[in-house]
Amino acid sequence: MLDEVSDAWSAKEKTRAVYMTDEPDEAADRLEEAIAWCSASTVPEVKRLGKTLRRWRSEILAHHQTGASNGPIEAVNLTIKAVKRRGRGFRNLSNYRLRLLLAAGVTWHTHQTTRIRGRHPRLIA
Repeated sequence: MLDEVSDAWSAKEKTRAVYMTDEPDEAADRLEEAIAWCSASTVPEVKRLGKTLRRWRSEILAHHQTGASNGPIEAVNLTIKAVKRRGRGFRNLSNYRLRLLLAAGVTWHTHQTTRIRGRHPRLIA
């Protein structure tokens, strides 16, 4: 049990080391080291991590070449989910949109829609 935890921790640290450098070549070397170490492990979850790292190798290394991250998008998605949970179902789309904008602190410019009817009917049944 202790060896499995130690192997999992080491796999985490080796994977983390890939992201701790800004140099693409060094990141590629560290990633290859992490893949080799995970593949040689006897723990099934760590072996699976090695397969995942191998499969996602180009995408992982693209982070070091472009610097792109989906962190800001994930933060907005988390805010949207939190507002939706607190709302317990919205019946009015504009109210839901307003709550999202207030929670996210975003300025949203909505165009005024034209009315279908020019005036209210005289007699309401």
